[in-house]
Amino acid sequence: MSNAPRIEAEDDLYARDGSAWSRREAELLRQGRFGEIDIANVIEEIESVGRSERQRLKSNYRLVIQHLLKWQYQPERRSRSWTDTIRMQRTNIESNEEDSPSLKGEAAEIVAAAYRLAKKDAADETDLPLSTFPETCPYSAEQLRARDFLPE
Repeated sequence: MSNAPRIEAEDDLYARDGSAWSRREAELLRQGRFGEIDIANVIEEIESVGRSERQRLKSNYRLVIQHLLKWQYQPERRSRSWTDTIRMQRTNIESNEEDSPSLKGEAAEIVAAAYRLAKKDAADETDLPLSTFPETCPYSAEQLRARDFLPE
């Protein structure tokens, strides 16, 4: 006998309780009750997992870029905090690209998107004009990942 409740048309568990909905959908899948699965929302959730992984990696690159820009354009303010952040985010990049290897192949596109935000953040934090920073990211994905790379 099934532990998963039958999905009725008026049932909107997805909107009311996402956690209960996900447990129910997983149980329906385990039981092979494919006709009862909330296909539209399952598709949306699967796609959102991929978007979340990409967004997390973009955030890691963004922080590395932001701190490298500050390092390069305000050398007099360099700090251990900046190098710690760079090191931690590089570790996160490595981990996230190991978990989702296909994203490593999209690194150039992800870095470009991250750079647009990182240079604004760097400008805000340094009080330098946005025009101080190059239009495109001056660092390659390989440099952003490299444990010892710091621009001079």
